[in-house]
Amino acid sequence: MPTGGAPGVPFGTEAGAAGVPLGEFALLDVDRRRRTGVPEVVYGEGKTPEQIFALLAELRARDPEAPALATRCPADVLDGAANRFPGDAVNADHVAGTLAVGALPPARGNVLVVTAGTTDLKVARECAATLAVAGLGRLLSRLDDLRAAECVVVVAGMDGALPSVVAGLVSAPVIGVPTSVGYGVAAGGLAAAASMLASCSPGLVVVNIDNGFGAAAHAAKIIYAVHR
Repeated sequence: MPTGGAPGVPFGTEAGAAGVPLGEFALLDVDRRRRTGVPEVVYGEGKTPEQIFALLAELRARDPEAPALATRCPADVLDGAANRFPGDAVNADHVAGTLAVGALPPARGNVLVVTAGTTDLKVARECAATLAVAGLGRLLSRLDDLRAAECVVVVAGMDGALPSVVAGLVSAPVIGVPTSVGYGVAAGGLAAAASMLASCSPGLVVVNIDNGFGAAAHAAKIIYAVHR
């Protein structure tokens, strides 16, 4: 889904089945939204600001009815986006590192994003920026919200226990997002990921560590299937 290409391999100048070439640094899958319901997204980490802006501009040109999204953007990209796209709505989230260029579509469906704590907020905001419930102690007070959701994304580091708890309380599908938050044996999120994958709570699926984007894409497919 994120754009990119093999280092040192030129893409050429003609569009083909693999995507639309942009210089020698990316192939854009401009047909992804029609095929899958989830658009091509620019993964900003490791790219220059000029590359990110060029990719976003091409995505907007190819699909002007939809916003173009970049994740893991550096601060200079987020700060400079409004000047680079003066005719477009620009939504830059400095916490998540995300940048959306173009008007956002009307919301539909109900996905709730829950975090285990403030340190997980960056990944939760990358996923949906919808709602953060900080800590298990506040969980039961939001039980009505949880049970009203059609999908729940739960973001947690440390021991990664919160998704199992939530999955045991709701009938909606639950997506667990382990984060790289924790000390020592938390091992950069491996402990949280292993805990979620070993959960005995039915209806819980788990994405990769810090992969808020992947969780959002899966939640969007669930909502699309419910409301199409």
